[in-house]
Amino acid sequence: MAPFEPAALPELLPVFYRRLFPHGAYGRWLSYGGAVKNYFQLREFSFTLRDDVYLRFQSFGSPQELERELQRINPYKIDIGAVYSHRPNQHNTVHLGAFQPQEKELVFDIDMTDYDDVRTCCSSADICAKCWTLMTIAVRVIDRALVEDLGVRHRLWVYSGRRGVHCWVCDDAVRKWSPALRAATVEYLSLVKGGAETVKKVNLCEPIHPFIRRSVGVVEKYFKAYALVGQDILGSPESWDKVLALVPDEHREPLQSEFPKKRDSVQRWALLKDRMERTRAAAGKGATPCYADWEIMLQYCFPRLDINVSKGVGHLLKSPFSVHPKTGRISVPLDLQRLDQFDPFAVPTISSLCHELDTAGDAGEQEDSGETEPKRRVRDYKKTSLAPYVRLLEQFVEEMERARRGERLRRSDLQGDF
Repeated sequence: MAPFEPAALPELLPVFYRRLFPHGAYGRWLSYGGAVKNYFQLREFSFTLRDDVYLRFQSFGSPQELERELQRINPYKIDIGAVYSHRPNQHNTVHLGAFQPQEKELVFDIDMTDYDDVRTCCSSADICAKCWTLMTIAVRVIDRALVEDLGVRHRLWVYSGRRGVHCWVCDDAVRKWSPALRAATVEYLSLVKGGAETVKKVNLCEPIHPFIRRSVGVVEKYFKAYALVGQDILGSPESWDKVLALVPDEHREPLQSEFPKKRDSVQRWALLKDRMERTRAAAGKGATPCYADWEIMLQYCFPRLDINVSKGVGHLLKSPFSVHPKTGRISVPLDLQRLDQFDPFAVPTISSLCHELDTAGDAGEQEDSGETEPKRRVRDYKKTSLAPYVRLLEQFVEEMERARRGERLRRSDLQGDF
């Protein structure tokens, strides 16, 4: 893969927006089938330009107008905001207080830096294959709950381009949710509570909610490989003391004396887990059940959500297919069918994509010089490793459009019954 140099962005971005950005599928997504008049025109976009020049409240009459603007200013970053009561680019002409956000996708932002207290391999903005498993777990836990617990259908999961993932929930009804309903959803999906000074951030008590049981089931699939082998959380007295601080006193001391006799984290975890399971098995005989093993798994692996990003209808979030200005990686959709195989370091960069275009050569352009610009651009991105990610967006949009047509047919059938 061609190395990315941030200094090269000014010359690479025009190529990206002219020949690679998926303008067609992107416009179809944010237009939502044109079911609501002026929906696209009322959407806020914001752009970050060179030298951190920031433009808010940008809006466009059509996806084609947005495409022309992207190709004109070549932004370093695109953020998507709410659908407003008035066109955002005219917000200064609207009576004070009348300009209000009306709708937006329910979004989630999960950032690896929020796990710095429980990962040992990296910190801050750094990630590696070991700790990326935390993002895989986060997507699995949240996506299962959205579909099975909350009845959500249309979710677009996206790699941020650096150290996290975003989710866009696009169901028609969900886009209309109030800030209170969004906040309640994040609260339902949150188990890790407390700041840096809080030692024990997960506290479970009976009866255990089905959401917690199912989440533990997801985490368990990854816990041995990630936490016990990869992070080696019980590998030394210093690290196991940190874990045992989450265990009640009556269990901590026996485990502290037994841990040194065990060979590795896997054996020590088996000892701890067996002890907790015995307390739960004896609960019916008057003993107090202990879920310390579940609490540890959740504290070390459960998704950590930024509530402010999700609850605010007017909050902006980085757009899919933005270029990350520090890594050069494209913010691409995630394929949930192949989530466990996703490698953030294999995601194409703007440098690698431009190199792929150069390698493909100009032969095709010479052969089809009469071809229109949109058709030529479609063929351009298909020559590159961006193609499967664009297809994921197209499939997502097609599924939404099928559902919308199905709903229209259902309504017309119901009306025909009267």
